[in-house]
Amino acid sequence: MVAGGFRTVLNPTQSLEVTVEFGAAPEDEVFRSEVRAWLDAHATADVDRRDWERALGAAGWIGIGWAEGGYGNRTATLTQQVAWAEEYARSVAPARSGHIGENLFAPTLIAHGSDEQKARFLPAVAAGEELWCQGYSEPGAGSDLAGVRTVAVREADGYRVSGQKIWTSLAHEADWCFVLARTEAGSRRHHGLSFLLVPMDQPGRVEVRPIRQMTGTSEFNEVFFDGAHARLEHVVGGEGNGWRVAMSLLGFERGVSTLAQQIGFAQELGRVVRDAVESGAVGDPVVRERLVRQWAELRVMRWNALRTLGNSATEPGAPSVAKLLWGGWHQRLGELAVLVRGAAASVGPAGWSAAAPYELDAAQHLFLFSRADTIYGGSDQVQRTIIAERVLGLPREPKGVES
Repeated sequence: MVAGGFRTVLNPTQSLEVTVEFGAAPEDEVFRSEVRAWLDAHATADVDRRDWERALGAAGWIGIGWAEGGYGNRTATLTQQVAWAEEYARSVAPARSGHIGENLFAPTLIAHGSDEQKARFLPAVAAGEELWCQGYSEPGAGSDLAGVRTVAVREADGYRVSGQKIWTSLAHEADWCFVLARTEAGSRRHHGLSFLLVPMDQPGRVEVRPIRQMTGTSEFNEVFFDGAHARLEHVVGGEGNGWRVAMSLLGFERGVSTLAQQIGFAQELGRVVRDAVESGAVGDPVVRERLVRQWAELRVMRWNALRTLGNSATEPGAPSVAKLLWGGWHQRLGELAVLVRGAAASVGPAGWSAAAPYELDAAQHLFLFSRADTIYGGSDQVQRTIIAERVLGLPREPKGVES
């Protein structure tokens, strides 16, 4: 358990300041200073994202939290990993393209992969040379992941993968996709699934289509596999064990990165506070109460994340609790962001016309994108079911009769 607390200063004329105080050792502060100095010297918002991943890899900043070294990455303690994530969130560095490979795929491969698979893939991730995406959700199999219909037919030289994945982050940039597919004909639900590593550069066999959202941006994609090839030796955990591997991966999804996410949340809350002061909305006692509530709930999320960090094995419901906390919090912040702006929040930028694209401002984007926060990454209903059944021991939710 990570001990200690943290201090937050709510100042309407400045950004929301977050200071971490959770028992960091002197060497951790030295590490934080090194991180900050390196980011100040190298981070820039307009760098090509793939070049940036290579720069991070060359400096040894990728994979510092992996359970084992020897693949080109430096090692860091848990508190140092937190320091890295927080300093990165505070910097002007671009959003990571290698997040899925570093924080989801690599720990899963370390836990379940063969020595040959680790030697093949981990150095390339650590160097920032190969980017990954996650082939889980499908139309009709999103929150209910056991409903996967993508099939992988075994042949002499490997597998032929056919099916559709959706909401695939970074698929348009990725070199590889780890795909949950059905390798046993006639299997149902959790049975007969395998965790396959599929190269994306297969013209005519892999097609990526960006999904344009109501924000005007395309963070997610559809991916279509039409007989895409996966090699026999690129099945992680063995054929038919895909569900176990896939669930293990989800356990890595909400670790140290949650703390960095909260730095971004604090920055967004700071902007909402400033907008409330500038618009005069802060004079409304109801608005003031909502601002203070958002601030207090952010502190609770912080403490909860620190309390459970590294203890997911003994607290199996911790990831679901964290998702419920931040999903609803961020959605309410989006609502508050447009509320304090008043009518101005519904107006587009000067010179806008229906025939020309335009950029939303920060508050508008926050409001629209956060509508999805309680759905993606496991809906609120799914998280509550996990907590009820696996933590509280309540009777399992009755399932409908399968056709």
